[in-house]
Amino acid sequence: MTAAEQDETIEDSPVGWVASHIRRYVETDGADGGKYHGYPALLLTTRGRRSGRLHRTALIYGRDGDSYLLAASAGGAAKHPAWYLNLNADPAVKIQVDAERFTGRARTATAEERARLWPVMTAVFPTYARYQKDTDREIPVVIVERV
Repeated sequence: MTAAEQDETIEDSPVGWVASHIRRYVETDGADGGKYHGYPALLLTTRGRRSGRLHRTALIYGRDGDSYLLAASAGGAAKHPAWYLNLNADPAVKIQVDAERFTGRARTATAEERARLWPVMTAVFPTYARYQKDTDREIPVVIVERV
């Protein structure tokens, strides 16, 4: 991360409960917020594909070895979430897991990888299976690897 990026303002999710979750997470290094209703949660920061500004959201995650897994579910909405569109435009991301902060590179799982990883995500958060049934789009699984 460059010095300029360190000084850059990060815009948290405009959704009230998500912004509150992020605030608690950051203030407590994940002690409050590292679990969301019992599910593991991390903070993901992406660069806006149109604005160029940094955007942060809180997401439930899974693991595959050293990689972090995210489901671009948007609660089963018809369209992909903004964070997913952002990382497709710029795969460089920042992650916070509890007190640990690191940079990563995100990519969408291939069809073969998704076939193996989707069950990992539904085991972590079973509601993802319902979200998939609620939408016509295939919910992408995102793999984030440290850089």
